[in-house]
Amino acid sequence: MSKPKVGFIVYGVHKDGLLDPMGTPFINDRLIENAKKALTEAGLNLIEHDLIIASKVEAKACFAKFKKMDDLDAVVLFSGTWVWSAHLIGAIRDFSFTGKGIVIWTNPGSQGWRPVGGLVMQGALKEVGIRHRFVYGDYKDLKEINRIVSYCRASMEKNKLNMSTVGVFGGRGMGQTCGVADPSQWMRMFGIDIDSRDTTELLNTAKAVTPAEIAAARKEIQPLFAEPIPEGDQADRSISLYVAIQKILKKEKWDYYTIQSFPGLGDDYSATCFAQSMMLNDGVGTSTLSDFNTLLTAMLLTDLSDDPVYYGDLQHVDKSNNEIKIIGDGACPPSLAGEVGPAGFAEHGIPTEGEAGGLSVKLVCKPGEGVLARIGRNNGRFEMVLTRCTVFEPPKEELEKRQLECGIPFWPHAFVTVHCDIDELLQAWNNEYAVLGYGEHLYDDLSAFCELTGIKLIAL
Repeated sequence: MSKPKVGFIVYGVHKDGLLDPMGTPFINDRLIENAKKALTEAGLNLIEHDLIIASKVEAKACFAKFKKMDDLDAVVLFSGTWVWSAHLIGAIRDFSFTGKGIVIWTNPGSQGWRPVGGLVMQGALKEVGIRHRFVYGDYKDLKEINRIVSYCRASMEKNKLNMSTVGVFGGRGMGQTCGVADPSQWMRMFGIDIDSRDTTELLNTAKAVTPAEIAAARKEIQPLFAEPIPEGDQADRSISLYVAIQKILKKEKWDYYTIQSFPGLGDDYSATCFAQSMMLNDGVGTSTLSDFNTLLTAMLLTDLSDDPVYYGDLQHVDKSNNEIKIIGDGACPPSLAGEVGPAGFAEHGIPTEGEAGGLSVKLVCKPGEGVLARIGRNNGRFEMVLTRCTVFEPPKEELEKRQLECGIPFWPHAFVTVHCDIDELLQAWNNEYAVLGYGEHLYDDLSAFCELTGIKLIAL
């Protein structure tokens, strides 16, 4: 996961060593150094502005510099002492049109009148209608530092999505009503272009993959699995499809993609689940069935997590203990495998889905803390349902029984306990799919992303 690049700006009118009536400098230089150190240790790449700003001239020069930095993700304005908000607001407003995150941070304390400087700037930004996050917290308080860092990470993701391209192979899969996209809405809200193709080029590219390319791919893939990759034409087609998707994404310069899977390609050439597993493992946000809402969720979690993402059906929900089984149809990144269910292979293909067959991934997801999330639309408006969760592995002696419960034991399983009111979760959920991301920080990062982009957040 990349570190957000963040401008750090100190502001206040009583600067340059000016003393208060008791002989103490209004600006606490040691506090500023400690604040910068706390943010750096929390994972931000700080670009410091070397002048404390107070006047309109100073503010214009400061924000003009940061505005020209295309790779900047956000700015943190640190309250050094009180300030005349009118001297800063015009430059901040101009910078805000970049769409990059703005944080106003006040470290508590009576000395220096810092709260006055923080609150007057928060009021000014509210008055003018500039989106920002106000943080009033000590640099030693990790919870408050995380409120800054999560907002900056979310801004980094927002900036990454801007002017990116999502590719689409084929049309809508399995009649997905709750996964369709309005390309104009995606462009308006996120700056993402949706570029669609039928599957003809993908199919031709897969068929043209050479035996040498398949052999090279097998060698690269094998270490991810606890058993040998199956031999034969069916396995080769699955690998060829993976190689073909890589080639087309590179050729078309697509950043993310979704694929119809079936009906169509999964019936005529190969099921897509193995290719999807490997692309997720490679850190590429994707989804099947041209489900754009799952895709957008997977894009966010992939970019914001150190682990790959697993999306699958909420196959069973046990209201008595908040346990959910997530079972995807053969697609799961092999590096998510735990100890009781190491990554192996199965054959995909049931009469109504993917009759051509193909490799699928068999595993049980490793334990860890994370989130379940999915973006959907309610009457055309984006909303995200989000909850914290714990992924666990059943005892070995119970695993086979737990896998047999669904009738398709060889598809990948994640056993999850959600930390929320299960009835509220079920009423709010917006599809059969859930997207599982590993990392406790994801809850705050996704919440901040919704805040930055105007997505309605249903945080449970």
